[in-house]
Amino acid sequence: MNKELSIVMPCLNEAETLGICIKKAQSFLFKNQVDGEIIIADNGSTDGSQDIAKNLKAKVVPVKEKGYGSALRGGIEAASGKYIIMADADDSYNFEALQPFLNELRTGTDLVMGNRFKGGVEKGAMPFLHKYLGNPVLSFLGRLFYKIDIGDFHCGLRGFSKEAYYKMDLKTTGMEFASEMIVKSKLNNLKITEVPTTLKPDGRTRAPHLNTWKDGWRHLRFLLLYSPQWLFLIPGVFLILLGFITSAIIISHPIVINNIELDVHTLLYTSSSVLIGFQFIVFYALTKIYAVENNLLPKSERYQKLFKYLNLETGLIIGVLFLIIGIGLSYFGLSIWKHLNFGELNPSETLRIIIPAVFTILLGMQIIFFSLFFSILGLKSTND
Repeated sequence: MNKELSIVMPCLNEAETLGICIKKAQSFLFKNQVDGEIIIADNGSTDGSQDIAKNLKAKVVPVKEKGYGSALRGGIEAASGKYIIMADADDSYNFEALQPFLNELRTGTDLVMGNRFKGGVEKGAMPFLHKYLGNPVLSFLGRLFYKIDIGDFHCGLRGFSKEAYYKMDLKTTGMEFASEMIVKSKLNNLKITEVPTTLKPDGRTRAPHLNTWKDGWRHLRFLLLYSPQWLFLIPGVFLILLGFITSAIIISHPIVINNIELDVHTLLYTSSSVLIGFQFIVFYALTKIYAVENNLLPKSERYQKLFKYLNLETGLIIGVLFLIIGIGLSYFGLSIWKHLNFGELNPSETLRIIIPAVFTILLGMQIIFFSLFFSILGLKSTND
């Protein structure tokens, strides 16, 4: 029989606090007359947590695959509720104060996030690095990369509808599951809101499962990998603009800054910057195609336009034009050398021709090869 609400708690050796969390959740359901159930997603506890849950009439769902995300996915998929509210079983979140989450879900919100900074973080409840560095920085990057108006990306207390959960199509198994849920909700145009919640020191005597640096990196890595625009496209455009502008200036004349002269040797680096920037853009396109075609990112109108404007014919024309320019510059450089009877050259003058010649030949060949490969990848998309 389906319930209105399933309260899901991931569990790995939480015997010290699991009982009080279940009792608080039961109290909430009873006092607010909510038709609900309590799901304990057990990830292999060896301290008797399962017996505690069963004795308190909670439903225990064994999850073999290790990881925070794996445990939650197992519990959520076994839940019968229309709505899901999830939180850790360490007694740091108040399971008796879930009504604001349920109210928002009842109005049609797909994902309701708790915000501990608005509700109140008790002294000692959050490590210094998490409170003032990790959470603010990762939340800022999440808002920047994905334009999500959420102030606390990593609050473990959150609610969502079962229907929205399946639309998210979550894949990760570790702590980055928390970030994936928000990002996938945004990418699938789900409605997200935030409500204040509180955080108090957990009731365990053992160390938490969360590893500050390892799990922080996993969150950051996820945010970057799911945003190829910020990982590849924006750095690529920046490198191309920087390299092109500085190269154009040096080709016309050396740059002098406080008696430091930037000449043809610097030109080698600035022209290389353009090539590296182009490689970034290539990786952006390839990453985008891979992510969309493997259902890691939703297919958007921009993605469809990618194949409309970036096609084999356009790439071949641009690539050949660069090749012609490079060959023309090479011929011009050779004619200068010939004029000097193939004798000694002035590097400051000739390298201003030869470096752009080599650069345009290399860029032309890269554009041609990329266009050929890109057109192969685009066959499936254009035939859909």
